[in-house]
Amino acid sequence: MKELLYLKDEQLKEFIEKLFVSYRETFNDSKKILNKYAIGLAHHKVILLLSMYQGISISDLLKRLKITKQSLNRVLRDLIKIQIITFKKNDQDTRIKHIYLNEKGGKIFNEVFEIQKKRIHNALLNSTAEEVINFDNVLNKIING
Repeated sequence: MKELLYLKDEQLKEFIEKLFVSYRETFNDSKKILNKYAIGLAHHKVILLLSMYQGISISDLLKRLKITKQSLNRVLRDLIKIQIITFKKNDQDTRIKHIYLNEKGGKIFNEVFEIQKKRIHNALLNSTAEEVINFDNVLNKIING
């Protein structure tokens, strides 16, 4: 463990590459399904968040994605076109729209999730409890800067 305290640039580059490759492989697994519906990774990110936060407001979705309104609008138009999301106005403030995956959207999410889950599940199953906890802690530290 001591060698981790003295990470060299080459070791950090290797970690960055592994993060990139693990991301690429996890999302490449789902490309066939996404292609079947003529959507891409940007759409998948929105679908993932909608599956986790049913009824999220557009402004909260923008904050989570860290993208522009213009980019989100393009993705939402595509998702409306293939009829997988619905909107509901807020009861207290009708300017606020909440977004939901409909049944078809949930089906698409589940198709993608089942494929991605296999890779992640297998990696976690082949790890010790300590490795899983440490991995989660490190990911959170990367996310939170």
